[in-house]
Order: sequence, then C-alpha cells, then structure tokens
Amino acid sequence: MTFPDGADPARARDPLGRAAGDELDVDQGRVGGLGEADLLAAFLPRLPRGAHDDVGNGDDAAVLRIGDPRVVATVDTLVQDLDYRPVWPNGRVTRGHDVGFKGVAQNLSDLNAMAAYPIGLLVSLAMPADTPVDWVLSLADGIADAIHTLGAEGCSVAGGDLSGAREVVLTITALGRLDDAGPVLRSGARPGDEIAVIGRVGEAAAGLALLETAPESGSPPGAPAGAALFEELISAQLRPRPPLGAGAAAARAGAHALMDLSDGMLRDAERLARASGVRVDLDTARLAGFADRLAPAAALLGADPMHWCLAGGEDFGLLAAFTPGTVPAGFTAIGSVADGAAELLVDGRPSTTTGWDHFAA
Repeated sequence: MTFPDGADPARARDPLGRAAGDELDVDQGRVGGLGEADLLAAFLPRLPRGAHDDVGNGDDAAVLRIGDPRVVATVDTLVQDLDYRPVWPNGRVTRGHDVGFKGVAQNLSDLNAMAAYPIGLLVSLAMPADTPVDWVLSLADGIADAIHTLGAEGCSVAGGDLSGAREVVLTITALGRLDDAGPVLRSGARPGDEIAVIGRVGEAAAGLALLETAPESGSPPGAPAGAALFEELISAQLRPRPPLGAGAAAARAGAHALMDLSDGMLRDAERLARASGVRVDLDTARLAGFADRLAPAAALLGADPMHWCLAGGEDFGLLAAFTPGTVPAGFTAIGSVADGAAELLVDGRPSTTTGWDHFAA
C-alpha cells in the first residue's frame, strides 16, 4: 500500500485530506507524540513527485505512467545496528539524512547496473515510537537530496508505508525504465573480454574502518593532515555516490556484462564469473591508483589499502565486461576474461579473500 489514505476528494492534493491552511498543533518531539497522520503531513512534502506519477500518495497503491512496458524493479533494506550505527565508535552520529541518502543510493545503483533510468521509489520506514521527529524529517531530506545530487531528477517517491519496530528499518523499492540498449546482465561476459570498473573503489570500506576506529586509537580529528581525505572516505560510506548513467553508457558501448559493486570487488567479480561461466582474472597493478588514494587512511589504521579495494563493499560502482578496445571513457580496465572453469583469479591465482556476506559469522 502507499502511505495511509483517508483523503477527502474535496480537499485533494494533500495526501492526508488537509485543506490549505490547516496547521499541525502536536508534540513535535518524538514519533509517538506526533502520531502517524501528522508525521506524514510533515514527511511527505519533503519528498519529490515526478512526471511519471499518475496516482501517488494517498491511495492503496501507486500508479506510474511509463511509455516502455519494460520496467526494472529492485529493493534494498537498511537496518539499524546491522547496516549502520546510530553512533559510531569514532564519535560520528548517523543522521537521518545519511540513512535516507544511502537507502536511495544503493537502490539506484542496482538500476544503474541494469542500464535502467530511475523513475520511482516506494519507501517503507519502520521505527520505534520514541524516534525523534527531526531525525525522521532529516531522513526525508536525505532521500530528496540523493535523488537530486545523484542526478536522478524526475524520479519520484510514489508511495510507501510506515510501521512501528524495535529499531529503525528503511526499505526502498526502486523502479526504472529501460531504453533499447538495456538490460545488460551479469551473465554475458565472454572469453577475451576486458573487465573494467567505474566509480569509487575501496573508499566506502576505508570510511567504515575510520568510523569503527575509537578516538583513542586514532581518528580523523586527531590527524589534521588527512582530515579532508578522511571526511571524503567517511562520506563514501555514509552517502555513497553511484555513477548513475554509466550503466546506460556501458550498454550503448556494447558491454557484454554489467553489475554493481555492493559486496566487494572479489565477491561481485566471482558472481559475474559464475553467472557467465567464465574465468575472470583481476590485475592488482591496475588497481594501484585506487589503493594509492587510500594510503593515508591505511597508514593511520595499519591496514592494507589493496584489501579495501578488493574486499571492501558498498562503493556502488559498476563492474563491466567489454570487447577489447571498446572500454568507454570513465571506465578503468582492471582484468580479463578467459575460457575455463567459472572462477575468479587475482594476478593469476585463486584468492582466499572474500567480500561482504550478510549471514557470515
């Protein structure tokens, strides 16, 4: 269902049935004191609507008007204390804006990986009654900011749901449209192809390591020489920037396979290899430029920057397979595809390092 209905047709255009000039006279402190209807009245105006909205918030389901019948759909969830910490060990407080932004980014990245253009989002938010209203409204602002900042103008929030829960759980479903170039699947890599990447590599993992570092063992504020870089790396974790449009560009360039980098280069490249039934070999020398950027953070934390590049997740870049000589601008060739057993190699050898697994011990 969409956000709760109850609108009076005579007072349309307000999803809660309020006439122009109606004002809220409620406790603005906590969600439980505000109540669902009044929370929505404050929450919904912060979210964008688009040209594809035929029936939006206020009915039992959204209706989106699109010309092409091929629609791409994806869904992702962020769970408090699993996907983010309200307060990180280094002292950083996670704002609602961060959670809203990241929830949108990870969904739009999936659409990007299918060479699709985003047209609509469905947002489901569950939370405790004592959640601060300001935090929830900040989350709405983060959703809107991500749509604008990432270049997804025209993508609307078409509906969703609110519910109570023991912790904050944000689930977003994203809908996209395909043009004649898409979709590009992860199963199309061919022997002889080049493997290429676009977007950030290892930065979200470096940012996570900084967030997880207690102040007494070293933190960005204690190292002013690298403070600007460290803040960029932390931002890469909290507010990732998938290269939207790169998927469609890859499709137009003739990409044979495409997928987003969400669980780490190694895990995702192995998925591409297995789906395509080919051997993928990554060349760490071609990743050296990405690792060099992470070197100051790695030195601070005593870490290996190449490990972040290979095993770190949540950069939300794209991994693609192209015919040699056709890798488009913006992509960096980092490996090759060969015939043989469906497996992943690193510098010609099997790797024991893996990426993120939601259910690993």
